[in-house]
Amino acid sequence: MKRVRINTGKVGLIFKNGDYQKVITQGSHWLFLNQNVIIYDLTKEFNAAVAIEILLKDIVLAEMLEVVNVKDNELVIIYENDNFTRVLQAGRYFYWKGFVNRRFQKIDISKIYITEAIDKALFSNYEFNKYIRIFEVAAYEKAVLLVNDAHIKTLTGGTYRFWKNDTTIKIAKADMRQLQLEIAGQELLTKDKATIRINFYTQYKVVAIEKALLENKEYEKQLYILMQLALRMYVGTYTLDELLAEKENIATAVFNEVSKNTDELGVKIINCGIRDVILTGDMKEIMNQVLIAQKKAQANIITRREETASTRSLLNTAKLMESNEMLFKLKEMEYVEKIADKVGEISVSGNGNMVKQLKEIFAANK
Repeated sequence: MKRVRINTGKVGLIFKNGDYQKVITQGSHWLFLNQNVIIYDLTKEFNAAVAIEILLKDIVLAEMLEVVNVKDNELVIIYENDNFTRVLQAGRYFYWKGFVNRRFQKIDISKIYITEAIDKALFSNYEFNKYIRIFEVAAYEKAVLLVNDAHIKTLTGGTYRFWKNDTTIKIAKADMRQLQLEIAGQELLTKDKATIRINFYTQYKVVAIEKALLENKEYEKQLYILMQLALRMYVGTYTLDELLAEKENIATAVFNEVSKNTDELGVKIINCGIRDVILTGDMKEIMNQVLIAQKKAQANIITRREETASTRSLLNTAKLMESNEMLFKLKEMEYVEKIADKVGEISVSGNGNMVKQLKEIFAANK
């Protein structure tokens, strides 16, 4: 005989020559030499050393065990003393009753929506979170929910969680803010065969997300092509000079043309315009030459205008001096003063009028 002690929180299973005999609980027990005992912790999961079906034939042992059956497409969340412990997948599990307060929450994950009352703190727990699909939709976005490639509903901003199973779940998102589309460096040919590059912009918004995402593939690219073709069509009807002068009108025409087709894309154009018109190398040189020639012609006109005004002023002065001898004398003295400023030394005699002598000197030098 041998003595075995089972402490508090423990339980023992007695086997004789490998065959299960009975269960023993807290206390001292005597065993035959051909008997052995396996001791289990009541706080832990029970893992049988032999086939569980054999053990469950013992009514006493069966009453001590909590049997948890988890089917396919099911999960069971275990709480111990109201705290999350683990998640059980498909299978059969056994726990000791009575010593630890356990609670088992069974969940059907064959559906996609999480309808069970689950503490939100669990969603950040990796052990639990790996069974969930998470989708984020920003506050400025909307999204279409596709289940097995069928449109179910439209989602607004928020965090969405679905059970992870064989069902295919996708979302397609669109930015609902005002957006801008740039057509940069677009090479076009004007009516007079001038090659130019245009930078064009378009401001737009998505107004029907279902049309934009479900009825169209890459609606942004389609909008880009519409703008590009409309721009090419209207630029081709203008000469270079007309284009530079009518940029606003071209932008308005493109806006009106593209707006006819944007409803089918689920978007609305708000504004558009030509940002830059860039001339190619040869065309830039030609335009510079034209500009220089124009400025020279304008300068010549201004010079001729000034010369004409000066001649007209001299003529008026001459007419006044002809009719007024005193004015003539004053003008004469003014010119004598100007000439005298440029002469280093002047000799005059004391006989006769000084001004008259100066006049004679300058007249003789001339």
